[in-house]
Amino acid sequence: MSSVRNLAHSPSTQPIVDDRSVIRAAPSAWALGWRALVRDARAGELTVLLLAIALAVAALSAVGFFADRLQGGLQRDARQLLGGDLVLRSDHALPPDYAQQARALGLALTQHLTFPTMARADAAQGGEVRLVSLKAVQDGYPLRGELRTATDPADLDGAPAGGVPPPGEAWADAALLEALGLRLGDRLWLGEQAFVLTRLVAFEPDRGAGFLTLAPRVLIHLDALQATGLVQPASRIQYRLAVAGDDEAVRRFQTWAQRRLEASGERGAGLESLESGRPELQQTLQRAGQFLRLVALLAALLAAVAVAVASRQYALRHLDDCALLRVLGLAQRTMARAYGVAFGLAGLAAALAGLLIGWAVHFVFAWWLGDLLQVQLPAPGWTPVALGLGVGLALMTTFGLPPVLQLARVPPLRVIRRDVGAPRAATVLVVAGGAVGLAALLVLASDDWRLGGIAVAGFALAVGLFAGVAWLALRLLRRALRRGGPAWWTLATRQLAARPGFAVVQVASLGVGLMALLLLVLLRTDLIDSWRAATPPDAPNRFVINIQPDQAEAFRAHLAQAGVQRYDWYPMVRGRLVEVNGRPVRPEDYAAARAQRLVEREFNLSYSAERPAHNPIAAGRWQPDEAGAASVETGLAEELGLKLGDELAFDIAGAVHHTRITSLRRVDWASMHVNFFVLFPVAAMPPQVPYTYIAAFRAPAQPGFDRALLARFPNVTSVDTSAAIAQVQRVLGQVIGAVEFLFLFTLAAGVVVLLATVGASRAQREREVAVLRALGARAALLRRMQRVELAGVGALAGALAAAVALIVGAVLAQQVFGFAWQPAWWLPVVGVAGGAGLALLAGWWTLRGVLRAPVVRTLRQAAE
Repeated sequence: MSSVRNLAHSPSTQPIVDDRSVIRAAPSAWALGWRALVRDARAGELTVLLLAIALAVAALSAVGFFADRLQGGLQRDARQLLGGDLVLRSDHALPPDYAQQARALGLALTQHLTFPTMARADAAQGGEVRLVSLKAVQDGYPLRGELRTATDPADLDGAPAGGVPPPGEAWADAALLEALGLRLGDRLWLGEQAFVLTRLVAFEPDRGAGFLTLAPRVLIHLDALQATGLVQPASRIQYRLAVAGDDEAVRRFQTWAQRRLEASGERGAGLESLESGRPELQQTLQRAGQFLRLVALLAALLAAVAVAVASRQYALRHLDDCALLRVLGLAQRTMARAYGVAFGLAGLAAALAGLLIGWAVHFVFAWWLGDLLQVQLPAPGWTPVALGLGVGLALMTTFGLPPVLQLARVPPLRVIRRDVGAPRAATVLVVAGGAVGLAALLVLASDDWRLGGIAVAGFALAVGLFAGVAWLALRLLRRALRRGGPAWWTLATRQLAARPGFAVVQVASLGVGLMALLLLVLLRTDLIDSWRAATPPDAPNRFVINIQPDQAEAFRAHLAQAGVQRYDWYPMVRGRLVEVNGRPVRPEDYAAARAQRLVEREFNLSYSAERPAHNPIAAGRWQPDEAGAASVETGLAEELGLKLGDELAFDIAGAVHHTRITSLRRVDWASMHVNFFVLFPVAAMPPQVPYTYIAAFRAPAQPGFDRALLARFPNVTSVDTSAAIAQVQRVLGQVIGAVEFLFLFTLAAGVVVLLATVGASRAQREREVAVLRALGARAALLRRMQRVELAGVGALAGALAAAVALIVGAVLAQQVFGFAWQPAWWLPVVGVAGGAGLALLAGWWTLRGVLRAPVVRTLRQAAE
């Protein structure tokens, strides 16, 4: 009756009389709503509602602010990431007419070449060798951005280079000098030519993101490349022509170059523009963003449950007040508007608080993932603000306001029945429309329709499933009541069966809260751990390519002599996909940028009569020595739309070879094993097919092993991935830390759901316990009854949550994150035990005073 008493003693409504003057003296809906909001906020009536909304908005906006700033930085610095306004890349030397056309349009241009090769120290400095990424540049490089160099390894920022290395000099990463034991002024051998090391490369604008470059960089002048003798027909060189100038001239050159590429049918060449950019940085952060968005989505969905439960309880608590206001003649429309004002302002305040928290939290992400960011982040736009406000208001409008607005339609006599009443058709339509709108907002916030769709749909289906199973369980429970049992068991089961609607709501609410928490536990323990464990302690850390067939026996003998017993060993064939089912393959036939790049490049193909043990078959069959057969990696098949039975044609050394897809393989590219997009299940290829060998092994801990290997086989290229593996693991640790930090929001939202669900029955439990105590029930019996009831509800919710979490986790693992899924069979046990334990804990905290409440006072309040 508090709201009625406050209204009755308000100066604006004095004096209260028994006639209709109270209606004429009643304040406006805005005034009533504001007073109700202030009163309920002081009394703690809206704490759960405001906390749930603030948590949801904070989680979503934190990820939104970070993603928006990152995207803005990438767009702003795209020209620097390209090294120009437009870049033409190719895996072969470009015809001169491209450069001629760029000059004719008045564009500045520069060309450079990049390829892996071996560098070695002078014999006087030990003669150590190391794989490097050699980049030969022209004067004028870079056209956009700034090349920075240093002379002191401690100078991380460096200074503007003011040009490129002159012929005879080389600039290199500090890591190369440390690995080879060199200093500035020493000589570095590249092929047949020695270069003097004069500077350290501090920053290279178009190099790409963090750990993707496995080898240290060496910069030389393009005019000095010929003397090295490294440019050979089999060299894997990437040619890049960068242009810059007037935007209109750049667009004209882009149009001309695109038509030229299409008309010539040139393969292995393409354009990189400001719009397409270089995708490395976005790909590096993509999975981190997916994890963060999933955690934020679950927090928002849990908030919806908490808001719905808390608003229902709010409506029940204010039922008598509203009925009395109706008796006094307050119009339904005024009451509805007042509650709309109060809850609208509350939702807005909670959303604004969540935005402030999200703004602060996103700085933690920027700091945590700082090593991955190669750009200075600009200020965020207004999109995360609008999205956060939209989600906050949608949560309040869809799940908080409808039960409360029903109070405006409560008849005066409804106070006797102590019920809000069945929802009206209009209310159901409002809730349904609002739920659809909220789902659309959450999918939009996820920035990935698959991730958002799976999370939202899985959550909605889980609510329906939990409610249905709870209803069936109550039906079975009613039958069990007839068989008798201990007093505490009989009382607990009768309590649940006596209020089936609330029991269903309680199980469904607890279930979805536990499901979200268990799902994140799975992501942390199974998905993330499997990601980090993809490179086990004995994973290969050396990849050796370009082993000639006549060196194979000697090379394997050398490994055996060094104690290397286990290693990957495969022939490698270079081939380009030219036809699918008799139709020529063209990049423009594919919408996805990655598919276009794949069909432009040459593939590393291989053959083996035995299937690699680390490549399980996903579809079809592997038949050893089956002629004309091919096994394709599942990711490539999905990207290019390939399926079993498709006919493929590969151009290998100028000859076209036809084959048919007979199996699809799952390949874990992070396993550090040798993997191929396409494998032919045969022991040998036709004699005219050229091939080399590739080996992957874990190098023995022997001083000078790499130097001895390359001294005996100087033509091979050895890639040491030890540092790259360690760096990847460090980056994954940063990503996991950021995910676990955001997980705290979801954990808090889950706790709010537990407290709201258990606390929603406090008033009713007080009345029931008071009646039982008045009839002579002892406190020990009532305490045991309460524990059994809570534990039963929690155990059922935990079992259901674990089952659905396993299903949703499997779908997310396979469809979104691309992990190999291993079902956690221990999860149902943890779910049942955890659900019962959490329900008991939340019940103890929320209901700790119920058994101690005076019987007379409780019964008197129930009768008022």
